[in-house]
Amino acid sequence: MSEGEPLKLREKAYDSFTQHLLANNLHAGQFISQRELVALTQMPLGAIRELVPRLEVEGLIKTVPQRGMQIMHIDLTMIRDAYQFRLFLEKEATAAFARSVTDGGLAALRAQHEEIIARVEREGPTQQVIDDAQATDWGLHDIIIDALGNEIISKTYRVNSIKIRLIRRELTGIAGLVVPVMQEHLGIIDAIASRDPVRAAEAMTAHIANARNRALGL
Repeated sequence: MSEGEPLKLREKAYDSFTQHLLANNLHAGQFISQRELVALTQMPLGAIRELVPRLEVEGLIKTVPQRGMQIMHIDLTMIRDAYQFRLFLEKEATAAFARSVTDGGLAALRAQHEEIIARVEREGPTQQVIDDAQATDWGLHDIIIDALGNEIISKTYRVNSIKIRLIRRELTGIAGLVVPVMQEHLGIIDAIASRDPVRAAEAMTAHIANARNRALGL
């Protein structure tokens, strides 16, 4: 085995775990053993054992004495913390994006969102439209963060994004909110297009506050 192989296995195990988590094959608060993770991810036990400390550090699982490993539990504190952290990152990233994104890049983002709205009008909120809307939703935020060109921020953001996506899946989701969310995004895109960093940051702040309030049931 090459020196890089253990690292590749750990990364594959992490990717498999997060994919199953986001695919609803693992649930918030669920208890699971290392051997169950082996069966689920189809990764060797050694890779899973090395994966566990990383998941604990990232807050995706915790070890409960005499009970085993528990998938992150969603409560009010976790929701507030995750959305506050998201706001700190995305507010500044959106301001920077307003300075750097090309007109062509913005036009492409606008077209993606307008197409989702048009599809809802043509097809209704089918599962495929909902799935595509969710991908478009996440995609905008990922693009804004990644445009910073900062690997540390991108990686940290991705971990928090997993938590946000679990919160949304468990408590809100985008079904029934496709058009309002796409319209909010279009408002953010318009603010970015103004090339006013303050206006862009304020639009993103309002959007994240709305998402947080939905998760909190406000």
